[in-house]
Amino acid sequence: DRSFHLPCAVEGGCVTQFFGLYRSFCWEHRPEQAVEAAPEETTTCLICLEPVGDRKSYGTMVCPACKHAWFHRGCIQNQAIHTGFSGFCCPHCQNEYRFLMEMLTMGIRIPKR
Repeated sequence: DRSFHLPCAVEGGCVTQFFGLYRSFCWEHRPEQAVEAAPEETTTCLICLEPVGDRKSYGTMVCPACKHAWFHRGCIQNQAIHTGFSGFCCPHCQNEYRFLMEMLTMGIRIPKR
């Protein structure tokens, strides 16, 4: 029963799903990735090549298909905006469907074109 301005939701760690019912979740009730994987100490984001930290978090995500592709939420969001729905896939294993569904569920906005 909470309301958010869209920019405030992002800053507050909320997840807004851009499909179906367009649901939004606060930081306490947001969906989390179910993938059981943890990055090594030297793991870097495949997009910006900066360290991703030592665990999954709101700002750090992993590909559910290969479990080896780690990236920052902001980096994969920018990738999705530039690539669009028809070409969006895991930067590492090129998985399309599973990766796309996970990113949509986790609040990554993927434009149709």
